[in-house]
Amino acid sequence: MAIFRPFKAFRPLPQYALGVAAKPYDVLNSNEAREEVKGHPLSFLHVGKPEIDLDPSVNLYDPQVYAKGKENLWKLINDGILKEDPEPYFYVYAQTMDGRTQYGLVGCASVDDYWNDVIKKHEKTRKDKEEDRSNHVRVTNSHSGPIFLTYRDNDDINKFVTKISSNPPEIDFVSLDGIRHRCWVIKDKEYIEKISTILASVPNFYVADGHHRSAAAGIVGREKQKANPNHKGNEEYNFFLAVLFPASHLYIMDYNRVIKDLNNSSKQEFFEKLKKHFSITEMPSKFKPAKKGEIGMYIDSKWYCLKINDDLLKNPDPVDSLDVAILQKYVNDELLGIDDPRTSKRIDFVGGIRGLEELERRVNSGEMKLAFAMYPTSVDELMKIADAGKIMPPKSTWFEPKLRDGLFVHFLD
Repeated sequence: MAIFRPFKAFRPLPQYALGVAAKPYDVLNSNEAREEVKGHPLSFLHVGKPEIDLDPSVNLYDPQVYAKGKENLWKLINDGILKEDPEPYFYVYAQTMDGRTQYGLVGCASVDDYWNDVIKKHEKTRKDKEEDRSNHVRVTNSHSGPIFLTYRDNDDINKFVTKISSNPPEIDFVSLDGIRHRCWVIKDKEYIEKISTILASVPNFYVADGHHRSAAAGIVGREKQKANPNHKGNEEYNFFLAVLFPASHLYIMDYNRVIKDLNNSSKQEFFEKLKKHFSITEMPSKFKPAKKGEIGMYIDSKWYCLKINDDLLKNPDPVDSLDVAILQKYVNDELLGIDDPRTSKRIDFVGGIRGLEELERRVNSGEMKLAFAMYPTSVDELMKIADAGKIMPPKSTWFEPKLRDGLFVHFLD
């Protein structure tokens, strides 16, 4: 069974929360982050992406980058912006976007559960990104960005969260992108014990978002276990910062694709080849898929609906029946010669939050030849794939809203 326990968080004082809270490190590139922090000296991007405070010529993985992150973290603490709670607590973190609210329980998940697959994954991780986040954890000695976990709904936990969130929140602000963030502190020891007991009956957690962060937490946690001759198992390095959301609260957006060329085929040849596995209908305007089995395609200023043949959708394999997997196998690989979308320079991915307009812009500019608009992967599909021990194609899910860094910090010792 999964372990989830309270911890003593370093948190911003309420008056600083808006200034501190920042988007995750991997949502922005370095230049975007530099622009984001202008006029925002407390932004946690100074910790999560500390290269923004160094000369742009400095390599992203240079040791001085991580040292700067540690320096910036301790400046926030020493300046009284972040303060440590006196006791281990659970926390409730709510985000409201477009009138819809998701409520998560903040605590620490187990490193051993990560390695023993009690915490299930659905994506492969890249070694360079693993090492980057591992170095960040090693040098700062902290988990400063939460892993986004989910689990199958538990009515008892939902009741606790509903009861707690009926009280005034300790932190309540609206970020610049219009998302409302609220935080409650669960200090009642009886509540903490009951929540811990209920969660102990949950068989599995699932990594929804944050595979590289969770891998880094697992790697560094195991290193510290081996390095400690008096290791007992209850040390803080055995646990990592996470926000646990019930599956019913999750909102997965489309994760779309843009392609540079038709692999030396003419447009007519490409369309003829598509007909083997798809029916093609020209659309009068922008086309956003409304159901599984539909894919939007934009090429030469026109939108088309690709309807996947039923035989592909009825594949019993939970991965092979995904829309994104079908597109990858029968179009990107078979027709366009993109066999590894993780490394190919001929494909790029666009989160659904950017809208169909971004797909049109990338194609109309001449940078890309065509774009595919996907129907979102479901939470149920994600869990089935993770339960089967399988891996989704890269960039299959885009979760919104993104968790903010800096609202909770967990130190390893």
